[in-house]
Amino acid sequence: MLSKTTRRLALLALVPAMLLGSLMIATPASAATATTTLESQIVGYTNWQRKAHGCGPVRLDNRLALAARGHSYHMARTGRFSHTGFGGSSFGYRITYKGYTAPLSENIAWGYRDAATTVRAWMASPGHRRNILNCKAKAVGVGVVYNTRGQAYYTQDFGWR
Repeated sequence: MLSKTTRRLALLALVPAMLLGSLMIATPASAATATTTLESQIVGYTNWQRKAHGCGPVRLDNRLALAARGHSYHMARTGRFSHTGFGGSSFGYRITYKGYTAPLSENIAWGYRDAATTVRAWMASPGHRRNILNCKAKAVGVGVVYNTRGQAYYTQDFGWR
């Protein structure tokens, strides 16, 4: 039979192990939730800019989001920051492949820490700003994927339907 002190020490040793185990299990879900929140915030800031400049809001389209996430994943995995994707694919091909047949434009970014800074950077770039403020855009998908060093790769795909 174990003494009272031995049982307490054993219990105290188990508590940190249980906490560490629960943190390891929670991490992927937390990371996914944080990424989805960041993607939603980018859509929100994009729509705020569009409204401020006289355009209607874009709605989130899951097909565009899948294409955007896939491209962000490719950039994060390869370290290549480019509109050209896996196998030389264009944004139009990637979007159409996911089932969305009205591709319009694409914005990409790398290394920014939050949604506001990312959208601000796009608004400071004439080409990216033009994409955000194109009033023909009706739908959007955003993908944010982190590389192994924790750097974010962003893709924002627009559609006109």
